[in-house]
Amino acid sequence: MTPSAPGNAPSTETNASHVASADAFFAGLSALCGKAYAGRVVVDTPTSANDAFAGKPLVMHMRECSADVIRIPFHVGDDRSRTWVVTRTAAALRLKHDHRHQEGSEDAVTQYGGDTVDAGTAQRQAFPADAASKAMFLREGLAVSVDNTWAVELVPGRSFTYELSRPNGRLFRVEFDLTRTVAAPPPPWGAAKQFPPPPAGEG
Repeated sequence: MTPSAPGNAPSTETNASHVASADAFFAGLSALCGKAYAGRVVVDTPTSANDAFAGKPLVMHMRECSADVIRIPFHVGDDRSRTWVVTRTAAALRLKHDHRHQEGSEDAVTQYGGDTVDAGTAQRQAFPADAASKAMFLREGLAVSVDNTWAVELVPGRSFTYELSRPNGRLFRVEFDLTRTVAAPPPPWGAAKQFPPPPAGEG
């Protein structure tokens, strides 16, 4: 295949590769729907000054799945404020972080993340911070986060890993054991706002 000239649109072959990898990765996540898994922090470099995860059980729950959106609440002890949202777009995957207060309202720092910019693989996809996320980080005094890249790794039947990295050497990874399920945790904060109950006679 002849490489595209600089500035040209990606080739059909490149687009097809991106779509195939995104489809395979999304299908792998979808296969876990309805299940919950325990995790642990495997990398935290440099060590966080205020470690919100130390000594607390970590559980992810593949709670809500549709043809193009998967919502994955991430519970840290009794803190049910975090949900990862993976969306299948026309040509990529998108990861967003939905952060809620206990009564269900959105946190000031929420809905941040980004889209994949390369094909990735069926087992790993990376999501650099998008423009809206960078603007929010700057507005909220979190300039260090504008260089964030998040990644999700899936080794079927073995592990699911959530990763945050920065060029300055920051690396944070939480790994979940897919060899055994755990009891499903309570709904995440704000679940009633995100997923209103179905009308009577449905569901």
